[in-house]
Formats: sequence, C-alpha cells, structure tokens
Amino acid sequence: MIAPRAPTSPCKGEVAAAGGGRGSSSRFSHRPEMTERARRLRRNLTDVERKLWQRLRRDQLNGLNFRRQHPVGPYVLDFYCPSIRLAIELDGGQHTFDRQRRHDERRTRWLEANGIKLLRFWNNDVTDNLSGVLESIALTASELTPSPTLPLSGGGGRESAARATNKSRNSGDRLRERKLAPRAPTSPCKGEVAAAGGGRGSR
Repeated sequence: MIAPRAPTSPCKGEVAAAGGGRGSSSRFSHRPEMTERARRLRRNLTDVERKLWQRLRRDQLNGLNFRRQHPVGPYVLDFYCPSIRLAIELDGGQHTFDRQRRHDERRTRWLEANGIKLLRFWNNDVTDNLSGVLESIALTASELTPSPTLPLSGGGGRESAARATNKSRNSGDRLRERKLAPRAPTSPCKGEVAAAGGGRGSR
C-alpha cells in the first residue's frame, strides 16, 4: 500500500482568491471563471490523472462518488469526493521546488481549515503501483465514512429508549440472580481479523 505524501499541493488548479461571484448549491461559491478553468482541466487530463480516474469514476471505489477537476473555494482539485470531503492530488517533480512548496502549504492550510482531508501522491506512485494508491485511498475513505446509526426497534424515541434501558437492566438482574458461570472460551481465532496497516505518497 502506498503512503500518501505529506499534503502540500502545488498551485496547480489554483485560481485567484479574491472577489465575489455567484453562489452555488454547494458549500463553496463557484465563480464563472473558476468553473471554466475546471472544464478546461477536465478536457486536458494528464495521462496519470486519466489512469487514476478510470478507477475512481462511476463509483467504482467502494461506491464513492468522485469528481475530477472539481472547483472548491479558490482551488480546482484533481479529484474530490464531496460526501466524505476527501480531496486527492497528483504531483509531478515540479512540486519539489521551494516556491511550489509554499503554494502547497497555503493550499493545504485552506483545505484543512474548511474541513477537507487531502491526500497527495506522486505521479510515479500511480504509474508504478496503482493498486497501492487505491488501497490507501480506500483506507482513508473508510476512516472518514461515518458509521450508520441503527434505529431502536419499536420506532425509537424517548419511550423506546427507556424500554430498551429497562429491558437491559431486568436482563442483568436475572443473570445476577441465576449466578451464571462464564462460558469456557472456545475457538479463540474464530472471527478474528488481522488488523490492516496504513501508509502514505503524491504527484
């Protein structure tokens, strides 16, 4: 599995930050010129971006809906999943220069301040180890996906919660009265799942 590189993105896709613009249905306002820039970038994907997009498009990765070259605030992100606020950027060798690093740091701070998780990978990570990149994305996505809250049987609400609490207490009282001895442990390995490791890498 590839470890995403430290989230310091270049100014690729960055648009001028100042000024107002029309609102949009999303959390961030989209100015017309930024939307047009995103469209141009979609029409001119790099080979590496296209390779990763073929594996992210149409909800292929765990049913997550990713968008390519998506405008968010003053930036256009390579890939973005709005449901879990996960951004993915692919970086080439130009991102090792000091000037680009400063742009990257500013970009990262803005995204984090707005609640967006950023993963960055080098281009050669996608070229040489695409499965590892996808595994890293899937792992991060699972950490960002909220666990479903199951409703209480009987319709929920305070009355249902109170009934569930009383039922639990009554069951506990009956067990204490019967003084049940604990079961001898059986099949120690049954149901045990090996813990998966993490990792980090970007453009």
